[in-house]
Amino acid sequence: MVKRILVLDDNQDILAIVHETLTYENFEVKSTGESKNVMPLVEAFEPDLVILDYRVAGLNGGELCQSIKAHPKFSNVPVIIFSAYISYESDLWAYGCDAIINKPFDLNELVEKVNNLIS
Repeated sequence: MVKRILVLDDNQDILAIVHETLTYENFEVKSTGESKNVMPLVEAFEPDLVILDYRVAGLNGGELCQSIKAHPKFSNVPVIIFSAYISYESDLWAYGCDAIINKPFDLNELVEKVNNLIS
């Protein structure tokens, strides 16, 4: 069965590269550039893993991570937070994410973390 991944990033270039990379790795990927779409997509798409950019308009990736982890149906879904703000890494863990990927990131690192969390 194909594993599903939901990706949020407001940078369309990053979103396209991540989407293409994960699709190439045989995942079913849904992506969005807007934080307001994340919870409705989580409920409709039922992803096996969620990747959230930390710095987006509206709810940030950390707040969205907390919402996913607080949801009774999705509390066990692994969440990765992308961040260009490495100095805030300890703050990001406080949101309950399962992994952090610092931007800029290596696509091999992304695929490795996804595979480790989703298998």
